[in-house]
Amino acid sequence: MTDASDLFTFETDDGHLAYRDTGSGPPVVLLHSGFADHTVWDDQVPLLARRHRVIAPDARGHGRSANASRPFRPADDLAALLRHLGTGPVVLVGLSMGAITAVDTALEHPGLVRALVISGGGVLDGPVNDPRSDDALAAGDIERWLGNVADWVTGPHRTREEVDPGLVRRLQEASRRTVAKHTVDEPDHYVPVRDAAARAAGITVPLLAVSGALDAPGLIAMTEKLAHTVADGRTLTIEGVGHYPNMERPDVFNRAVEDFLETVYADER
Repeated sequence: MTDASDLFTFETDDGHLAYRDTGSGPPVVLLHSGFADHTVWDDQVPLLARRHRVIAPDARGHGRSANASRPFRPADDLAALLRHLGTGPVVLVGLSMGAITAVDTALEHPGLVRALVISGGGVLDGPVNDPRSDDALAAGDIERWLGNVADWVTGPHRTREEVDPGLVRRLQEASRRTVAKHTVDEPDHYVPVRDAAARAAGITVPLLAVSGALDAPGLIAMTEKLAHTVADGRTLTIEGVGHYPNMERPDVFNRAVEDFLETVYADER
């Protein structure tokens, strides 16, 4: 669980951004999935904080961060936060929506990025949302939508009964906190980074792409394609898990991230 003493806010010109900041050492930034918040990283933060400064923001419009009232790009929000904190180049670990933000930040603010870990996402070539979730939200049926959130955990190859209900509950609680901040008719101020897919080959920092073997095939393909596109990419598949390998198999995910960090920061140990 998040320690309230680790939570801080950064005031921007369009409201505040909330973030967790704990530990010391080379910096690692954890970027959560869509409609969730920084708590999806609760199984990673304590372990990584033993040897790293760990920063886990709530994206604008998510968790404890303010909603947008004007156009914004998540990569710019993240860059502003990192400059405010004076971190220097960081390793970005992004899950789903967070993976897209990580890649966008590497493209738009390369001086702030030391390396990338992406899972369940990469560059946004087209819509990836579950249409059932969109329909439920449009109808204002939050309970039905929260039920559909479970499908992101299971992936297309399992039933909900095959997944730990505690994990599903954690994700649904985070999603409920975020969706409660919004109304059905509010405008979407999100602005995508242009031509990310075409520019991805220019990313030169090391990249680790982690996929859950039971995730949707399109998401696995998106993640692995980026690893094969960049100059220094590698892939890892975690068996028996779907879209949230960090929550279903934190032991395997954490070890992979720690091993990757060891290579990235080898010259600073």
